[in-house]
Amino acid sequence: MTIAQERAATEASSLEGLSEDLLIEMYAKMWQARRVSQRALALHRAGVIHLSVPSDGHEATQIGSALAMPPQRSVIFPYYRSWAAVQAHGMTPLDIFFAVFARSEDPSSAGRQMPGHFCRADLRIITTSSVIATQIPHAAGAALASKIRGGDDVVITYFGDGATSEGDFHEGLNFAAIHKVPAIFVCENNGYAISVPLSKQSAVKDLAIRARAYGMPGVIVDGNDVVAVYRATLEAVERADRGDGPTFIEAKTYRTGPHTSDDDDRGYRPREEVEEWKRERDPIMLFERRLREAGILTDERKQDIESRISAQIEAAITAAEQAPYPDAAEILHNVYAPGTPLGS
Repeated sequence: MTIAQERAATEASSLEGLSEDLLIEMYAKMWQARRVSQRALALHRAGVIHLSVPSDGHEATQIGSALAMPPQRSVIFPYYRSWAAVQAHGMTPLDIFFAVFARSEDPSSAGRQMPGHFCRADLRIITTSSVIATQIPHAAGAALASKIRGGDDVVITYFGDGATSEGDFHEGLNFAAIHKVPAIFVCENNGYAISVPLSKQSAVKDLAIRARAYGMPGVIVDGNDVVAVYRATLEAVERADRGDGPTFIEAKTYRTGPHTSDDDDRGYRPREEVEEWKRERDPIMLFERRLREAGILTDERKQDIESRISAQIEAAITAAEQAPYPDAAEILHNVYAPGTPLGS
Protein backbone atom coordinates (compact mmCIF):
# COMPACT_ATOMS: atom_id res chain seq x y z
CA MET A 1 0.00 0.00 0.00
CA THR A 2 1.38 3.40 -0.95
CA ILE A 3 1.28 6.34 1.46
CA ALA A 4 -1.46 7.94 -0.63
CA GLN A 5 -3.54 4.77 -0.46
CA GLU A 6 -2.94 4.48 3.28
CA ARG A 7 -4.11 8.05 3.73
CA ALA A 8 -7.27 7.41 1.70
CA ALA A 9 -7.99 4.27 3.71
CA THR A 10 -7.53 6.01 7.07
CA GLU A 11 -10.56 7.94 8.26
CA ALA A 12 -9.53 11.09 10.06
CA SER A 13 -10.77 11.33 13.62
CA SER A 14 -13.73 13.62 14.19
CA LEU A 15 -13.26 17.13 15.57
CA GLU A 16 -16.67 16.87 17.23
CA GLY A 17 -16.70 17.71 20.92
CA LEU A 18 -13.39 19.56 20.88
CA SER A 19 -13.37 23.29 21.50
CA GLU A 20 -12.05 25.72 18.92
CA ASP A 21 -9.54 27.00 21.48
CA LEU A 22 -8.12 23.50 21.98
CA LEU A 23 -7.87 22.85 18.25
CA ILE A 24 -6.06 26.14 17.67
CA GLU A 25 -3.76 25.38 20.60
CA MET A 26 -2.93 22.04 18.98
CA TYR A 27 -2.12 23.74 15.69
CA ALA A 28 -0.05 26.50 17.29
CA LYS A 29 1.99 24.10 19.40
CA MET A 30 2.61 21.80 16.43
CA TRP A 31 3.78 24.73 14.34
CA GLN A 32 5.97 26.04 17.17
CA ALA A 33 7.60 22.64 17.64
CA ARG A 34 8.29 22.34 13.91
CA ARG A 35 9.82 25.82 13.78
CA VAL A 36 12.04 25.22 16.84
CA SER A 37 13.24 21.94 15.31
CA GLN A 38 13.97 23.56 11.97
CA ARG A 39 15.81 26.53 13.48
CA ALA A 40 17.95 24.25 15.65
CA LEU A 41 18.97 22.19 12.62
CA ALA A 42 19.73 25.36 10.66
CA LEU A 43 21.94 26.61 13.49
CA HIS A 44 23.84 23.35 13.38
CA ARG A 45 24.26 23.53 9.62
CA ALA A 46 25.62 27.06 10.05
CA GLY A 47 28.20 25.79 12.54
CA VAL A 48 26.70 27.74 15.45
CA ILE A 49 25.72 24.77 17.66
CA HIS A 50 27.09 21.26 18.01
CA LEU A 51 24.01 19.06 17.80
CA SER A 52 20.27 19.04 17.24
CA VAL A 53 17.68 16.25 17.20
CA PRO A 54 14.93 17.02 14.66
CA SER A 55 11.38 16.17 15.69
CA ASP A 56 9.82 16.97 12.29
CA GLY A 57 6.95 14.58 11.63
CA HIS A 58 6.40 13.64 15.28
CA GLU A 59 4.41 16.73 16.23
CA ALA A 60 0.92 15.21 16.11
CA THR A 61 1.87 12.27 18.33
CA GLN A 62 3.65 14.37 20.90
CA ILE A 63 1.30 17.36 21.01
CA GLY A 64 -1.87 15.26 20.96
CA SER A 65 -0.73 13.05 23.83
CA ALA A 66 0.66 15.93 25.92
CA LEU A 67 -2.49 18.04 25.72
CA ALA A 68 -4.61 15.08 26.82
CA MET A 69 -2.71 14.69 30.07
CA PRO A 70 -4.26 16.06 33.28
CA PRO A 71 -2.72 19.40 34.35
CA GLN A 72 -0.94 19.50 37.72
CA ARG A 73 -0.87 15.74 38.12
CA SER A 74 1.16 14.56 35.15
CA VAL A 75 4.70 13.24 35.43
CA ILE A 76 6.60 13.20 32.15
CA PHE A 77 9.54 11.04 31.10
CA PRO A 78 10.56 12.27 27.63
CA TYR A 79 13.23 10.97 25.27
CA TYR A 80 15.73 12.77 23.08
CA ARG A 81 13.20 13.48 20.29
CA SER A 82 10.51 14.83 22.62
CA TRP A 83 11.04 18.45 21.57
CA ALA A 84 7.36 18.91 20.74
CA ALA A 85 6.06 17.06 23.80
CA VAL A 86 8.05 19.01 26.37
CA GLN A 87 6.94 22.30 24.83
CA ALA A 88 3.32 21.16 25.02
CA HIS A 89 3.95 20.22 28.65
CA GLY A 90 5.17 23.75 29.38
CA MET A 91 8.80 24.21 28.38
CA THR A 92 9.48 27.32 26.31
CA PRO A 93 11.56 27.89 23.18
CA LEU A 94 13.98 29.80 25.42
CA ASP A 95 14.36 26.72 27.64
CA ILE A 96 15.14 24.66 24.55
CA PHE A 97 17.68 27.09 23.11
CA PHE A 98 19.45 27.54 26.45
CA ALA A 99 20.14 23.80 26.19
CA VAL A 100 20.99 23.94 22.48
CA PHE A 101 23.60 26.62 23.15
CA ALA A 102 24.77 24.88 26.38
CA ARG A 103 24.27 27.98 28.53
CA SER A 104 24.21 28.16 32.31
CA GLU A 105 20.50 29.05 32.41
CA ASP A 106 19.55 25.79 30.71
CA PRO A 107 16.88 24.33 33.06
CA SER A 108 17.62 20.77 31.98
CA SER A 109 21.28 20.52 32.95
CA ALA A 110 22.71 24.06 33.30
CA GLY A 111 24.56 23.53 30.04
CA ARG A 112 26.14 20.24 31.07
CA GLN A 113 24.32 17.85 28.73
CA MET A 114 23.69 17.57 25.02
CA PRO A 115 20.27 18.76 23.77
CA GLY A 116 17.43 16.30 24.28
CA HIS A 117 17.93 15.59 27.98
CA PHE A 118 14.89 17.60 28.96
CA CYS A 119 14.14 18.45 32.57
CA ARG A 120 12.13 21.02 34.48
CA ALA A 121 11.28 20.05 38.01
CA ASP A 122 8.49 22.61 38.33
CA LEU A 123 6.78 21.07 35.30
CA ARG A 124 7.46 17.52 36.54
CA ILE A 125 9.50 16.75 33.44
CA ILE A 126 12.12 14.21 34.49
CA THR A 127 15.50 14.02 32.79
CA THR A 128 16.51 10.78 31.11
CA SER A 129 19.70 8.95 30.30
CA SER A 130 21.37 8.84 26.89
CA VAL A 131 20.90 5.08 27.03
CA ILE A 132 17.88 4.01 24.99
CA ALA A 133 14.72 2.93 26.86
CA THR A 134 15.97 3.51 30.41
CA GLN A 135 13.15 6.00 31.01
CA ILE A 136 10.59 3.19 30.66
CA PRO A 137 11.29 1.41 33.98
CA HIS A 138 11.81 4.83 35.59
CA ALA A 139 8.29 5.81 34.51
CA ALA A 140 6.88 2.56 35.87
CA GLY A 141 8.62 3.20 39.19
CA ALA A 142 7.34 6.77 39.42
CA ALA A 143 3.80 5.56 38.76
CA LEU A 144 4.10 2.89 41.47
CA ALA A 145 5.42 5.51 43.91
CA SER A 146 2.34 7.66 43.29
CA LYS A 147 0.07 4.68 43.78
CA ILE A 148 1.76 3.73 47.06
CA ARG A 149 1.41 7.30 48.33
CA GLY A 150 -2.26 7.30 47.42
CA GLY A 151 -1.76 10.08 44.89
CA ASP A 152 -3.59 10.70 41.64
CA ASP A 153 -0.62 11.25 39.33
CA VAL A 154 -0.62 9.85 35.80
CA VAL A 155 2.80 9.13 34.32
CA ILE A 156 3.55 9.30 30.60
CA THR A 157 6.74 8.27 28.87
CA TYR A 158 7.81 8.56 25.25
CA PHE A 159 10.17 6.39 23.20
CA GLY A 160 10.86 5.24 19.66
CA ASP A 161 10.28 1.86 18.06
CA GLY A 162 13.93 0.93 18.59
CA ALA A 163 13.41 1.10 22.35
CA THR A 164 11.00 -1.85 22.17
CA SER A 165 13.96 -4.11 21.36
CA GLU A 166 15.64 -3.25 24.67
CA GLY A 167 15.39 -5.20 27.90
CA ASP A 168 14.25 -2.08 29.74
CA PHE A 169 11.09 -2.10 27.64
CA HIS A 170 10.21 -5.62 28.74
CA GLU A 171 11.06 -4.98 32.38
CA GLY A 172 9.24 -1.66 32.54
CA LEU A 173 6.00 -2.83 30.92
CA ASN A 174 5.98 -6.12 32.82
CA PHE A 175 6.47 -4.33 36.15
CA ALA A 176 3.84 -1.70 35.33
CA ALA A 177 1.25 -4.29 34.39
CA ILE A 178 1.86 -6.50 37.43
CA HIS A 179 1.36 -3.57 39.78
CA LYS A 180 -1.40 -1.94 37.67
CA VAL A 181 0.29 1.44 37.85
CA PRO A 182 -1.16 4.65 36.33
CA ALA A 183 1.24 4.89 33.40
CA ILE A 184 0.97 5.52 29.67
CA PHE A 185 3.69 4.22 27.37
CA VAL A 186 3.79 6.09 24.04
CA CYS A 187 5.80 4.40 21.30
CA GLU A 188 6.49 6.77 18.41
CA ASN A 189 6.96 4.19 15.68
CA ASN A 190 8.61 6.07 12.83
CA GLY A 191 9.79 2.91 11.12
CA TYR A 192 13.49 3.31 11.87
CA ALA A 193 15.72 2.66 14.87
CA ILE A 194 18.31 5.19 13.68
CA SER A 195 19.21 3.45 10.39
CA VAL A 196 17.62 0.06 11.08
CA PRO A 197 14.13 -0.43 9.59
CA LEU A 198 11.45 -1.97 11.76
CA SER A 199 11.43 -5.15 9.65
CA LYS A 200 15.00 -5.89 10.77
CA GLN A 201 14.38 -5.47 14.49
CA SER A 202 10.87 -6.87 14.95
CA ALA A 203 9.11 -9.96 13.64
CA VAL A 204 5.75 -8.28 14.21
CA LYS A 205 4.58 -5.28 12.22
CA ASP A 206 2.38 -3.88 14.98
CA LEU A 207 4.39 -3.35 18.15
CA ALA A 208 1.18 -2.85 20.15
CA ILE A 209 0.68 -6.62 19.93
CA ARG A 210 3.44 -6.99 22.51
CA ALA A 211 1.37 -5.19 25.14
CA ARG A 212 -1.01 -8.13 25.32
CA ALA A 213 1.77 -10.35 26.61
CA TYR A 214 2.17 -8.06 29.59
CA GLY A 215 -1.55 -7.83 30.35
CA MET A 216 -2.30 -4.31 29.22
CA PRO A 217 -4.14 -2.79 26.25
CA GLY A 218 -2.09 -2.16 23.14
CA VAL A 219 -3.63 0.70 21.15
CA ILE A 220 -2.63 1.47 17.56
CA VAL A 221 -3.26 5.02 16.42
CA ASP A 222 -2.44 7.16 13.40
CA GLY A 223 0.47 9.16 14.76
CA ASN A 224 -0.03 11.84 12.11
CA ASP A 225 -3.55 12.61 13.37
CA VAL A 226 -3.23 14.87 16.41
CA VAL A 227 -6.89 14.45 17.37
CA ALA A 228 -6.73 10.65 17.17
CA VAL A 229 -3.69 10.64 19.46
CA TYR A 230 -5.40 13.07 21.82
CA ARG A 231 -8.48 10.84 22.12
CA ALA A 232 -6.43 7.67 22.58
CA THR A 233 -4.44 9.32 25.36
CA LEU A 234 -7.61 10.59 27.06
CA GLU A 235 -8.87 7.01 27.18
CA ALA A 236 -5.56 5.87 28.67
CA VAL A 237 -5.78 8.59 31.34
CA GLU A 238 -9.33 7.51 32.20
CA ARG A 239 -8.16 3.91 32.47
CA ALA A 240 -5.35 4.94 34.82
CA ASP A 241 -7.72 7.02 36.93
CA ARG A 242 -10.08 4.06 37.31
CA GLY A 243 -7.23 2.01 38.73
CA ASP A 244 -7.18 -0.32 35.72
CA GLY A 245 -3.46 0.09 35.12
CA PRO A 246 -1.20 1.07 32.25
CA THR A 247 -1.78 1.47 28.52
CA PHE A 248 0.61 1.05 25.61
CA ILE A 249 -0.02 3.38 22.66
CA GLU A 250 1.71 2.74 19.36
CA ALA A 251 1.55 5.89 17.26
CA LYS A 252 2.55 5.11 13.70
CA THR A 253 4.37 8.11 12.30
CA TYR A 254 7.50 9.08 10.38
CA ARG A 255 10.43 11.38 10.96
CA THR A 256 11.14 13.47 7.90
CA GLY A 257 14.46 14.74 9.20
CA PRO A 258 17.64 12.83 9.99
CA HIS A 259 18.02 10.90 13.24
CA THR A 260 20.21 13.73 14.54
CA SER A 261 22.05 16.57 12.86
CA ASP A 262 25.08 14.25 12.61
CA ASP A 263 23.15 11.57 10.72
CA ASP A 264 23.17 11.25 6.94
CA ASP A 265 19.90 9.43 6.37
CA ARG A 266 20.49 9.21 2.62
CA GLY A 267 22.46 6.07 3.32
CA TYR A 268 19.49 4.02 4.53
CA ARG A 269 16.30 5.45 3.04
CA PRO A 270 15.58 6.82 -0.44
CA ARG A 271 14.80 10.51 -0.91
CA GLU A 272 11.60 9.55 -2.72
CA GLU A 273 10.28 7.94 0.47
CA VAL A 274 10.97 11.02 2.56
CA GLU A 275 9.50 13.41 0.00
CA GLU A 276 6.36 11.31 -0.39
CA TRP A 277 5.76 11.41 3.36
CA LYS A 278 6.26 15.17 3.41
CA ARG A 279 3.85 15.59 0.52
CA GLU A 280 1.15 13.13 1.60
CA ARG A 281 1.30 12.64 5.37
CA ASP A 282 2.83 15.69 7.00
CA PRO A 283 0.85 16.04 10.27
CA ILE A 284 0.77 19.83 10.28
CA MET A 285 -0.39 20.00 6.68
CA LEU A 286 -3.12 17.42 7.34
CA PHE A 287 -4.37 19.19 10.45
CA GLU A 288 -4.29 22.62 8.83
CA ARG A 289 -6.42 21.27 5.97
CA ARG A 290 -9.01 19.93 8.41
CA LEU A 291 -9.13 23.18 10.40
CA ARG A 292 -9.64 25.16 7.20
CA GLU A 293 -12.42 22.84 6.07
CA ALA A 294 -14.09 23.32 9.46
CA GLY A 295 -13.82 27.09 9.12
CA ILE A 296 -11.59 27.36 12.19
CA LEU A 297 -8.31 28.42 10.58
CA THR A 298 -8.21 31.36 8.18
CA ASP A 299 -5.27 32.92 6.36
CA GLU A 300 -5.29 35.82 8.81
CA ARG A 301 -5.37 33.59 11.87
CA LYS A 302 -2.61 31.39 10.48
CA GLN A 303 -0.43 34.43 9.76
CA ASP A 304 -1.00 35.79 13.25
CA ILE A 305 -0.05 32.48 14.91
CA GLU A 306 3.05 31.94 12.81
CA SER A 307 4.27 35.55 13.08
CA ARG A 308 3.85 35.60 16.85
CA ILE A 309 5.62 32.27 17.34
CA SER A 310 8.43 33.11 14.90
CA ALA A 311 9.13 36.33 16.78
CA GLN A 312 9.20 34.46 20.09
CA ILE A 313 11.61 31.86 18.72
CA GLU A 314 13.99 34.40 17.19
CA ALA A 315 14.01 36.35 20.46
CA ALA A 316 14.77 33.11 22.32
CA ILE A 317 17.68 32.30 20.01
CA THR A 318 19.16 35.78 20.49
CA ALA A 319 18.77 35.65 24.27
CA ALA A 320 20.22 32.13 24.53
CA GLU A 321 23.21 32.90 22.34
CA GLN A 322 24.04 35.96 24.45
CA ALA A 323 23.60 34.15 27.79
CA PRO A 324 26.70 33.16 29.80
CA TYR A 325 28.32 29.75 29.68
CA PRO A 326 28.48 27.66 32.87
CA ASP A 327 31.18 28.75 35.31
CA ALA A 328 34.05 26.27 35.35
CA ALA A 329 34.19 26.59 39.14
CA GLU A 330 30.73 24.95 39.29
CA ILE A 331 31.58 21.96 37.13
CA LEU A 332 30.85 19.46 39.90
CA HIS A 333 27.61 21.08 41.05
CA ASN A 334 24.70 18.63 40.90
CA VAL A 335 27.13 15.83 40.07
CA TYR A 336 28.27 14.81 43.54
CA ALA A 337 26.17 15.21 46.68
CA PRO A 338 27.03 18.06 49.04
CA GLY A 339 29.19 16.87 51.94
CA THR A 340 31.00 14.20 49.95
CA PRO A 341 34.72 14.69 49.19
CA LEU A 342 34.09 15.86 45.62
CA GLY A 343 30.78 17.57 46.37
CA SER A 344 31.94 19.84 49.15
